[in-house]
Amino acid sequence: MRDALARHWLLTIGVLLLVLPTMYSVATENWSTEQGAHGPIVLATGLWLFWRRWSEVGALSAPGDTRIAGLGYVIAAPVYIAARIINVVEVEGFMMYALLLITAYWLIGFAPLRAMWFPIIYIFFIFPPPDSVVTMITQPLKIGISETAIDLLYTLGYPIAGSGVTIIIGQYQLLIAAACAGLNSLISLSAIGLFYIYIRHNANWRYAVLLMLAIVPVAIMANFIRVLALILITHYLGDEAAQGFLHNFSGITMFLFSVLGIFGVDALASPLRHRLAGRKGAA
Repeated sequence: MRDALARHWLLTIGVLLLVLPTMYSVATENWSTEQGAHGPIVLATGLWLFWRRWSEVGALSAPGDTRIAGLGYVIAAPVYIAARIINVVEVEGFMMYALLLITAYWLIGFAPLRAMWFPIIYIFFIFPPPDSVVTMITQPLKIGISETAIDLLYTLGYPIAGSGVTIIIGQYQLLIAAACAGLNSLISLSAIGLFYIYIRHNANWRYAVLLMLAIVPVAIMANFIRVLALILITHYLGDEAAQGFLHNFSGITMFLFSVLGIFGVDALASPLRHRLAGRKGAA
């Protein structure tokens, strides 16, 4: 009994030494930015999902294969240590989470982890994506949103022109940054949308997949409207207004409209949901 208690405390200390430094880095370097503002919400709701599912699948737990767990440690631990030393918080966060999952497999086996597949995937949203992924996704979004906004406002008679992500309207010049290009709201909206879909439509996976596909166009449309709003604010109120409080306020407003958009798509698609549920019942 004393040996088991000692192992328990040693494991707890080891997990804390692994988690606390990395989560501090993630919180200070990512959660304080617009791109990672959703992190605390995802962490809180994700832990709640784990607790909720554990009460249902805890009976499935059985120790995993020590050899497989050991192999996982051998692969993930050096990458985690290297990322920690050179301060690559994106890789460090993912490797820390991988080590936690390996430890969980070693303690409770694969069956409970498989049953908790959604919380496991959902928690990934608390970590910042690698810069290469950010660049790859935001660049075409920035260019597409900028060119579409320029074409629309030019058609409406505004003195606007641009090249790539640079927009000139009247005497002002704007640069469409990654924050306005859809990635921030796309990640945040995907996390919140997936949580909503899982809680409400977990039993109907076909409809859940269809609803998840609506997240991307809703996020892109919301950010297009935000860029239009910032251009018009710059034109009528000046650059300081567009880069100050109204810039942040427009981001919050568009995110709220995006969330409401997902709810609206769900409400409009309710006949399809009932039809899919009917087919499932008939089968």
